[in-house]
Amino acid sequence: MKKRLLSIVVMISMLAVLLTGCGKKTETSTSNTDPGKTDSAAETTDSANAASGDDTQIAKKIKILSIWAEDKDNGKLITDLTKRYINEVNPKFEYEFELVASDNLKQKIATLVASDDLPDVFVYESGKPIVELIEAGKLLDVGQALEDLGVADMLDEGAVSLLKTLSGTDQLYDLPLGMNVEGFWYNKALFEQAGVEVPATWDEFEAACAKLQAAGIQPLTAGGADKWPVTRLINAYVMRSMGVDAMKKAANGEANYTDPGYVTAAQKIQDLAIKGYFGEGITTVDQNTAGNMLLSGKAAIFYNGSWFTEALTADTNPAGADGIGFFNIPVVDETKGTITEYSMNCGNILALDKSKYDEGTAGWLKYMVENIGNEAMTQFGAVKGYKYDVAGDLSPYSKVVADELAKVTKASTWFEAAMNSETSTVAQDNVQTLINGDTTPQEYMQSIQDAYDGSK
Repeated sequence: MKKRLLSIVVMISMLAVLLTGCGKKTETSTSNTDPGKTDSAAETTDSANAASGDDTQIAKKIKILSIWAEDKDNGKLITDLTKRYINEVNPKFEYEFELVASDNLKQKIATLVASDDLPDVFVYESGKPIVELIEAGKLLDVGQALEDLGVADMLDEGAVSLLKTLSGTDQLYDLPLGMNVEGFWYNKALFEQAGVEVPATWDEFEAACAKLQAAGIQPLTAGGADKWPVTRLINAYVMRSMGVDAMKKAANGEANYTDPGYVTAAQKIQDLAIKGYFGEGITTVDQNTAGNMLLSGKAAIFYNGSWFTEALTADTNPAGADGIGFFNIPVVDETKGTITEYSMNCGNILALDKSKYDEGTAGWLKYMVENIGNEAMTQFGAVKGYKYDVAGDLSPYSKVVADELAKVTKASTWFEAAMNSETSTVAQDNVQTLINGDTTPQEYMQSIQDAYDGSK
């Protein structure tokens, strides 16, 4: 499986994915039925069309729940393809679009599950959160559905492998919306101004932060208001000091979150904040603002995923086409984690409610899977985990990501990937008190362990 993941990683040539939208809007596309077709004729045609995925005569309305607005990122990708499906294939198809803030997504889905009213199609998180829905029998076996529709081969093998690994299943229950590598982005001009070299070890990283601060430059920035960017930093130290499977071991009960290695990782990130490396008010800075601080030269280093290339390639990037560089998580202990091991994820995923899937939805699903690879490449120059046969422009920053992807020998998932929802919520909710110094690293990790113990 690792070889299969590496294979797709090496093949990916560019990646510009995922920036979170905000706000709330609902959109519905409507159409009229065909007055010239009798009910019996329509029913016969419906059955034939469903078998081929060409559901031009099947009336269906679906609800789509997203964390991206309809004109942003994956939200635009999904709605643009849905509108094309209506115009080109099935004029009787309709959709309703609902937007939810990313930090409210889990609670929103939990509420909908409790009321047995999941939307037909919804964005969610891979890893442990989706496992809970699988075990509850809520999700469509989308892998089997694609096999039935004859389009399973439109998904990249490596993307499928990663998603199955994250869910721990032999079946595929979710669709990819990206393949991402994470690490540190840095402002080249600020590094040059302070005489700082790209660090290869964690000691060199801390020394670089000290040198930048001494030169009057804020060393680090992070979206502390969004919480997850800080837990990503803890995860970075964990995987380098304890190995890429350290968080999975804790989630499986093979280790405790309060073991010394995990506490040390939390201590390391808190120390960076105590020294002032993140500047003032880190917990009030959101991830988009933090990214803009890097681009505008207000901070030197910013941890984020390869989806950040969308901001880098924008005409509004004040750092220009070559002003931002990238380096992987510096090495802590070479025997535990090497520079060719990366924190990776597939971003948020797309899932379908099993109980609402029918012939009408099948046509839309087939069209989406057949076309999303080309559409993503055309719109964003991005690989989303699907086959494509159109050429995309390779920007300098996409080339940076491609070069990093080609180096990968092993991958780790993010901090909360293997946690259940209760544990994950505590890990994120309490990280702000850790970074502010109101909670000790031991207390922070104990709160995670308590949540884990209480959820069993």
